Amino acid sequence: MRGSVDLYNTSYHNFTSRVQAQVRIETYGEDLGQSSWMAANELRQFIRWLKLKPSSNVLEIGSGSGGQALFVARTIGCQITGLDINEHGIRNANELARRQRIETRVHFQKADASGSLPFAENTFDALLCNDAMCHIPKRGDVLKDWLRVLKPGGRMLFTDAMVITGLVSHEEIATRSSIGAYFFLPPGENERLICASGFELVRTDDVTEGASMIAKRWHDARARRAKELLRIEGKGNFEGLQKFLRCVHTLAVERRLCRYSYLGRKSKLPTRATMRAESTVALS
Repeated sequence: MRGSVDLYNTSYHNFTSRVQAQVRIETYGEDLGQSSWMAANELRQFIRWLKLKPSSNVLEIGSGSGGQALFVARTIGCQITGLDINEHGIRNANELARRQRIETRVHFQKADASGSLPFAENTFDALLCNDAMCHIPKRGDVLKDWLRVLKPGGRMLFTDAMVITGLVSHEEIATRSSIGAYFFLPPGENERLICASGFELVRTDDVTEGASMIAKRWHDARARRAKELLRIEGKGNFEGLQKFLRCVHTLAVERRLCRYSYLGRKSKLPTRATMRAESTVALS
């Protein structure tokens, strides 16, 4: 299938439906409201690596329907701002924050995170971006802007499921890209860009196994509820999403397209690389 398939509008707009909740439970085990390759235990690990605490001010890029940010706020008690370009996701996230009575600590707003962020420098203690960096073209510029909005000593973590580690056909690229615009890259390129932007690279971790498992569970949970989902999505979109999930699983389990997490830190003291990165952002 070469045409586009709607995952995000379908997921966010029908977030509260019974069938979508059932699919999320069977896919992730613990339903955070996510539509990504991250399960709750992985998010808990990321919270530890980011060293979040109740006094932290956190920014999430690509917050989706808000489940991950709300989980962080409930678990840690911190302030968190979520950004996403999808209006359905933002609307759903703010409604969930109100229902959970934590809207004073969690706020979501629509923004295109591929450009300059609408925040002053040295605003946030930590930044999390799960499975959204793959949609951003000018990654080096974005990383420099992340550096700008983080406080000295602040940490950022992002995941990327588009690292090409084997032979991938043009048909597989087309299917893997059917739900949106993606940018694929070779191993080592994210690390290079992180360091070039002024961050200290703290660690890189291979988290491909989780993505392959989630893709399989997601596909199978949807297949068990095909009749209900067909009414919501229509035949073409349902079949397109099933093909997409099969492709993700195959590429990941065969380790031809891998997912990695990257943890970086902003220096507490200005370094030449940091000053160059910040001056570049200021002049742009």
